Order: sequence, then structure tokens, then C-alpha cells
Amino acid sequence: MDAKILIESFAEFARSKNVDRPTMIRILEDVFRAMIRKKFETDENFDVTINADKGDLEIFRIREIVDDNSEDIWDFDKISFTEARKIEPDFEIGEEVYEKIELEEFGRRAVQMARQTLIQRIKDLEKDILYNKYEEQVGEIVSAEVYQILGREILLIDGDGNELILPKTEQISKDRFRKGDTVKAIVHRVDMNNGNPKIILSRTSPVFLERLFENEVPEVYDGLITIVKIVREPGERAKVAVESYDDRIDPVGACVGMKGSRIHAVVRELQNENIDVINYTENLDLYVTRALSPAKVSSITVDQERKRISVFLKPDQVSLAIGKGGFNIKLASRLVGFEIDVFRELNEYDDEDVDLSEFVDEIDGWIIEELKKTGLDTAKSVLALTKEDLTRRTELEEETVDEIFRILRQEFDQ
Repeated sequence: MDAKILIESFAEFARSKNVDRPTMIRILEDVFRAMIRKKFETDENFDVTINADKGDLEIFRIREIVDDNSEDIWDFDKISFTEARKIEPDFEIGEEVYEKIELEEFGRRAVQMARQTLIQRIKDLEKDILYNKYEEQVGEIVSAEVYQILGREILLIDGDGNELILPKTEQISKDRFRKGDTVKAIVHRVDMNNGNPKIILSRTSPVFLERLFENEVPEVYDGLITIVKIVREPGERAKVAVESYDDRIDPVGACVGMKGSRIHAVVRELQNENIDVINYTENLDLYVTRALSPAKVSSITVDQERKRISVFLKPDQVSLAIGKGGFNIKLASRLVGFEIDVFRELNEYDDEDVDLSEFVDEIDGWIIEELKKTGLDTAKSVLALTKEDLTRRTELEEETVDEIFRILRQEFDQ
């Protein structure tokens, strides 16, 4: 393979990978200089000129002519007077000899290795370009097409044919994709495994919800409305705290849109995730009240030292505060940054009820605390639930729930 064919084939391959001309020339020169070092031990006195467009390559070895008896005759950049005269008969001592080195002089094997090295360098460069491209897009929404569905992840292809990964853990539980579907997600992170970039997407990250709001709500995109915090149980429920520094803008109304037009687009993308948009405030009591919506709070007690808040509600509001699967109270706690304990306000009828703390001798304290976290602070409030409902709310073992029911029923049987 001569230099012209080698350079032209490499240049064509590099252009197909969108490699710019200066980078292409730099790679070519690096590889040829590596060949020179392997053959001559150094490339310091060599001049390499490449014209990638024409496929031209010129390599010149530059040496100074010295007397045959000179002590410097063995230096890499020196040539004896006698040897120089063999190249050009009218050379004189002190002049420089520019000796052209043809590619064939390096040997067929060296040229083949150079070709493989050039291709590998481009592939490595392509990986670096891909890594840097998506590293800059971390936290941004991308769209890609599903091309393979595996047990633990979905493989997607972007517009340039690059492989992206959406792990099962980063999918919404209700997501159901088929080959050929277009999927929206954010770039969650970019890993480098054995020199290969691995682009991980996410649809469960709060950042994905934030970017969807930016796409649907111009005021958020323009910075007129700030998203203070987002907490999510992906596919189930989310709470978004927003504020605006412009009194003329209602941040909640702007995010919801006319007849819910804006938020509906977000909800559809998140598989009907229930999204609560609330006004952020530094007034903690008011913030907690808004966070527990749609429940109506009667009173609040804050323990700043323990980072706990006790919320008291009328009996018919407790289930609303807790929400289906306990998601409402869990998200409210995460949103305000305090552990929230829900308590029922007792009325005259409830005088016949018994506070759970009175069963501490029979029921472990941590179990009582677990029940109170979900708003179950009296015996009757627990007995009003089914075993399945209580197990789901508290994540207690079924045997433990059976024992709780036995103890509490025994109290009223007596």
C-alpha cells in the first residue's frame, strides 16, 4: 500500500466519522512519527508534511554533514562527509542533508500496522467525542428510538446511531415500550467502561419532571417562575414547589395552564402521574399545610431539634393527608425536609377510643411509631383498616399485623 492510498482511505474514513481536518492531520502525523521512532529511534531530525486532500506524504531526514573523523559522527542528526557525497557529490562539510524517506522503506508490515493504528485512533476519538457530547447534555431531555428490549434495560438509538441505555430502575413502573417507539428521557449520567462510553437515561429523576415543565411552561423556561423543589414517586405522585418574584404572575396557575392544558401534557408523558403544584413559602406552617393538600390541616406543632412536625386533622381528613399507598405524606415530608406525623383530632365519640401509646407494654415501641407515622394514633383507627391495607401502608409483616389486630380487639372485647 503506497502513501497516497493509505492517506486517502484514512481521510475518507475520518470524514465519515465527522472528524475535522486539523485533527485528521494531527493523527496522521502522530502515527507516521511513531513509525519513524520505531525505525530510527528518534523523530527529532525528521520533517513530516501531509496533504490529506491530495493524499501526499513527504518525510525528510535532516542531518548535518561533519568530517569523517569528527567525534559527533555517530550523533543521530549528523552524517559523515563521505556518506553525504554518496547522496549528492557537491555537498560540503557544515551543510544540511535533506534525505527523502519513502513509505516503502518502513516495510509492508509497518505500513499495515500504521493503517490499523489510524483506524483505531479514529474509533477512540469517536468514543471521546460521544462521551463529551453526552457529558455536556447530562440533565437534558433527549429523544431516542427503542431497538431492543431486554429484561433489565431497554436499548435505544439516537439520531446518529449511538446506543443509549434506559435501565429498568430508571423507568416508570407503568412504562410499556415496543421496538420502534420514540422515548423521551433525560441523560442521567455517562460512564466509561473499558474505554467505551455508556450513556444512561432516566425517566424517574426529578430533573426529568423539571425539564418537562420547562418545555410546557414558557414562564419556567424564561426564569420568571422558579421550581424550588421536586419530589416524586415515579408514575404515582409528585409534588412541585414553585415561586415567582413577579407578583403579577401566579406560578401555580401558569404551571397548570388554562383548564389544565399545560400540566396534562406533563402528566401524559409520566404515565398519568398525579402532580401537585404548590406555592413555595418560607412560612413552615403554611408550607406544610400546602404540602399535605388536598387534606385540610387543623393545627401544626414543629419540633425543630428533632426535625419532626406533628399535624392534627379531623378524622375525615387523615386518609387524604396520608394518600393512596401513603404517597401523599411521604412526599410532603420530603418536600418540606421534616418528618411529618399525622394525628386525628378526638371528638366526643372518640372518647371511647384508646391511644396506641397505652399499648406499649404489649406492642413494641417502634411498631407504634410506624403506625403513628401513617396517621394511625388510636386503636379504632387501626381496626378500621383491613389487614391488606395496613400491611401496604406500614410495610409491616403480615404476622406482625395479625398480632396487632389481636391485641387491639382484645382491648375492646374486654
